Amino acid sequence: MADNTEFNRLYWHSRRGMLELDVLLIPFLEEVYRDLPRADQLNYEKLLACEDADIWQWFMQRGQPDDPELQSIVNMIVKRVQPD
Repeated sequence: MADNTEFNRLYWHSRRGMLELDVLLIPFLEEVYRDLPRADQLNYEKLLACEDADIWQWFMQRGQPDDPELQSIVNMIVKRVQPD
């Protein structure tokens, strides 16, 4: 029950004010998040605490977060939609 409650909390925090972010974050949460190591799950949660404008810039590769852990999760999400 607690796991489902936490997942639901993350789901609602993944819903942003921008549709462009929603279409990246929500599928990542639903399809990848549960299989990530705990450290990467925490990085995803840290990403959700960032401003939408910053996240969007990072996803569009117009900037990078200063935090290497945030950069790692951003890279995972971007690579998922833009495979090599």
